[in-house]
This record gives sequence, C-alpha cells and structure tokens, in this order.
Amino acid sequence: MSAVVAVPLRAERAALAGRLPGTRVVRTGMGPDRSAARTRALGADAVLVAGVAGALDERLRPGDVVVASELRGGGASIPSPSAPLLAAALRRGGLTVHVGPLLTRSSVRGPGGNALAVDMESAAVAAAAGAPTAAVRAIVDTPSQPLLRPGTAVRGVRALAALRRAAPALQEWVAAAGPREVLLASPRSFCAGVERAIGVVERALETGPVYVRRQIVHNAHVVADLEARGAVFVEEVDEVPERATVVLAAHGVAPSLRADAARRGLAVVDATCPLVAKVHSEVRRYAGRGDTVFLIGHADHEEVVGTRGEAPGRVVVVEDAEQAERVQPADPDHVAYVMQTTLAVDEAEQVAAVLRRRFPALTAPRSDDICYATTNRQRAVRELADATDLVLVVGSANSSNSVRLVEVAEREGTPAHLVEDAAAVDLRWLAGAARIGITAGASAPPSLVDDLVAALGGLGPLTVRSTAGAAEYVRFALPKESI
Repeated sequence: MSAVVAVPLRAERAALAGRLPGTRVVRTGMGPDRSAARTRALGADAVLVAGVAGALDERLRPGDVVVASELRGGGASIPSPSAPLLAAALRRGGLTVHVGPLLTRSSVRGPGGNALAVDMESAAVAAAAGAPTAAVRAIVDTPSQPLLRPGTAVRGVRALAALRRAAPALQEWVAAAGPREVLLASPRSFCAGVERAIGVVERALETGPVYVRRQIVHNAHVVADLEARGAVFVEEVDEVPERATVVLAAHGVAPSLRADAARRGLAVVDATCPLVAKVHSEVRRYAGRGDTVFLIGHADHEEVVGTRGEAPGRVVVVEDAEQAERVQPADPDHVAYVMQTTLAVDEAEQVAAVLRRRFPALTAPRSDDICYATTNRQRAVRELADATDLVLVVGSANSSNSVRLVEVAEREGTPAHLVEDAAAVDLRWLAGAARIGITAGASAPPSLVDDLVAALGGLGPLTVRSTAGAAEYVRFALPKESI
C-alpha cells in the first residue's frame, strides 16, 4: 500500500498532470457519495485530497489555499493532524495558506459555522478511506464573490494556478507518507528547574500584575502562554514600574542587576534554577580566595553572563578546547573552573581536560555543574540516535540544552533537527525515515511532543514506544518570596 492523491474533478487532475511523478493520482468524481465509493477501493496507507473549494470566511481570497485541520461532514468531524507539516511546505512554496476546519456537504451554498471553506468531497473521502487523510483546497469563490457571478472564470483560473503551484508540497507529503515507528526518548521535556520557574510566574500572577525580565525559560511557547495569562516580559528592570513585582528568569542574573532592582524598589521574585545558583556560589567562593575562575560555557548565553557577573574581574569564559590551550591566568597556581549547566557533557569535559593538563593546581567543583537533566537527556538522545533514521528535537533555537541535543545526535551519525513545534518540521526530512526518534529540551512543554507525534500519525500508520531511561524524581520548592 502507499499514499494516494485524490482529486474530484477532471480540471483539478489536469492542473496536477505531470507535476506529481511517481505518485498515484485518482479522480474520485464530484460529490460525497461518488467520491466515497471510489475511495473505498483505493486501499491506501494515507490519502491527500487536492482540489478547489469555496471560501466561507471573508478573510480568504481567490487563489488562497486552505489546509484542513479537520474534515467535517455527515455529522462527523475527522481530524487531519498532518496539517501543520503540509501547511509549512505550501508556505515554503510562496502560497498564502490558511489552516482550519473544512466542511463537506452536497451543496456549497449555505452557512458553514466556523469552517474556513466548503467542498463536496473531502470529509466523505476521509470517512471512506479508513486511513489518515489530508486535504488541500485552492479557493475559487468567496462570500462576497460567489459562484455564477462575473469573474468566476478568472477566479477559477487563479485557483487552479494555485493548485499547480501546490504540487511540490503535495509531492513532499506523499514522499513522507507511510507506516513508521516513533521512539520517544526518556526522559524528555521539562526539568525541575523549568517547572519551578514557570510555577513562580504562575503563583505571582495570582496576586496581580507581574513583570518578567527576559524569557523565564528559553521556549517561545512557554513565554507566549504566560503572556496570554497576563505576564509582561521586559528586557531590563528599568522597564518595570517602580515598586512593581519582577521575576528573574531561571538562567540567573549578575548581582549588579539585583542592585538595580533594589534601587527601583521592585519586589524581586527569584526564579533562578538552584543548580545555576550553585555555580554562582562556586564562583563567589573561588574568586573570594583569589582564584582566576575559568567559566566553561558560551559567552553570549544568559546563564554565563549572569554567572560571570559574580566576579567580572576574576572570571574568564572558555568556550572550547582551543581557547583552553591559549588562556593565561594571572597566577597558574590559583585557578579553578566551573561550567555552564546546559553544555554537551563530552565537549565540556574536553575543555576541562585541557585546563587540568595545563594547570595542575586547578580546582574542580565538588560535584558536576552540568545539571542532571542535561546529562540524562543527552544520554537518552545518544541511545535514540543509535536506533533511528532521524532525530527531531523539540525546543527553541535559543535553548542551549536543546541545541546540544541536536549536536549529540549528529555526533552519533544520525541526521537531527531542532524544531520549535510540529509546524517547523520539513516534510523532506521524513522521506525514507521509517524510524524517527523524538526528544525535547528541558524547557520545551510535553504537549509539543504530543502534537508532533500526532502530526506524524497523520502521514500513515504509526507505532509509538518510549525508550528506557533514567527516572527523574527531583523537585525544587518555590522560593519563599513567591509563597
């Protein structure tokens, strides 16, 4: 079995002729009954309905494309979870794309509730297929420009031209469709520090307006959710009204910033991860006894900026082994090192090994600075990469621990990509990938992983299982000022 492209009308099939090489294109005929009868005989793993439709939403214009998030008709609603993947492919082709409900009925006239567009086949095809179904419809008419009015022919030409332009994305969907297995890394998603930081903001919102300096954690979805609930995100504390409440993000800040907040009379709630706070404490201790402190990490990362601020005159950031070979402290006999908590364990150890070789008196932290969650997720993704054709890491581009997961997988020889959410997945990555590994950075919500798995399930039969991994029982209490 394989994926099939179903087109109801001859004109629609003609628009795609020669543009889907190697793809089985079937004309189902017009109307729900005829298209359903033709579909039952297809025996496909997945079906993609392509054609034209009438808009029900005034925002749509002739030549726009609708990708169905659900297919409504016959009193039923069938989800189409691959919609984000297909919509992204169409947008890459320069088309104007709308994602939402698509209504199927025997007449295109009449109200449609909150559906974006109406056709006469898609939901009937989905119900008859018994397999994951997607639908792409190019808009011909709109509520203000209905059928059988002057200009219909021109609008029809425009819609069929959009359908032709959609062909590369349709081909990508077909190439990606089919049965596959998904392996979920364990552990994945939120760590204790992230849960604590989000909990701090949620608790603060219960008592009134809350300002948060920069992203509370490095994830765009988390930030957007908290913004929707009333949190105000600012870049610096001087943007916060005097005597208001400000939450400091999980990555930690320099003492100078706390002093700025105090001068403005701000009520400070500190959401710094306790494991980051541990590194700050180490820097203060080492610097206090006169050591040069090598901070292994990325100089522009917020955690490193905040940690360095504990002793700016004594902290030297070392980003890689090459820098470790060149660095020259004031006194080689009084040196120590600490690490950014979200580094790749193997790369951080390479840097530390160079420092230890060059400086025999080097003092190391009493316990690992790279946090347990980072270590566990990197170990899990390494095992995942060994067992899969492709690894997808859910997380934001500014999330250090998420980026490191991609790098770890790639060092195992497996293609890997960082994706903000399901809509960021490129269908071309999935072609030929029968087994896909999925993990998520420590700041990425678990729901994003669920959405991604659902989207992959919209491409064909899907088997999902979780790998065995380290169990995490760590929980951090909220800071006293937030309780």
